Amino acid sequence: MTIDLKGRIALVTGASRGIGYFTAIELAKAGAHVIACARTVGGLEDLDDAIKAVGGTATLVPFDLSDMAAIDQLGGHIFERWGKLDIAVLNAGVLGVISPIGHVEAKVFDKVMTINVTATWRLMRSLEPLLVKSDQGRALILSSGAAHKCKPFWGPYSASKAAVEALARTWAAETQRLPLRILSVDPGATRTAMRAQAMPGEDPDTLPHPSEVAAKLLPLVGPEQTETGKLFVVREGKILDYRMPE
Repeated sequence: MTIDLKGRIALVTGASRGIGYFTAIELAKAGAHVIACARTVGGLEDLDDAIKAVGGTATLVPFDLSDMAAIDQLGGHIFERWGKLDIAVLNAGVLGVISPIGHVEAKVFDKVMTINVTATWRLMRSLEPLLVKSDQGRALILSSGAAHKCKPFWGPYSASKAAVEALARTWAAETQRLPLRILSVDPGATRTAMRAQAMPGEDPDTLPHPSEVAAKLLPLVGPEQTETGKLFVVREGKILDYRMPE
């Protein structure tokens, strides 16, 4: 299915590498102008070159998601230039450390919560007025299977992603009568730097490349996708309902 995003404005966080990088390219290939956000200027410049190579356009916004004032200002800058936002892919996140809960340093836990949870909420708050101005606003919130599995030693990351899904579900419920559609996304184990950090002994060639994941995310931001408040599991290619514990 061909997705036509010509004239659409799309924002991607964590766009300098991994899933965010290749999602930004997919959006640009489909015709969207991409607002690419990340800490790494060099990575954003590489992305800009890749987007130009496929005939797309991008605006680079280098900043750290721990800078809450910058997040708040981001919405205002987008409004001044474009007056709306059609697509938001909130992808950026950090792993923290794989460790028993009692051994996790407070500063590590605080950083995971700041980047993965607080910054995500702050982005939702900053971008919602722009997304509701679109006739078909779409938001994807990157989560993880860790939010549900809660495996030993993954406490901070699991907790952060469970919180992110709770925020996304609440946001979707609050906006369900609007054209805005919001999904959480579980990409599954992917060949990224974060995965290598978490599982250093794993053969990366056994995992899907982030470009494969990005290709599966593109249909989720098209007009045909009308589900909201649910979870897209990339490995299954399905949008799933949440359910209460049994």
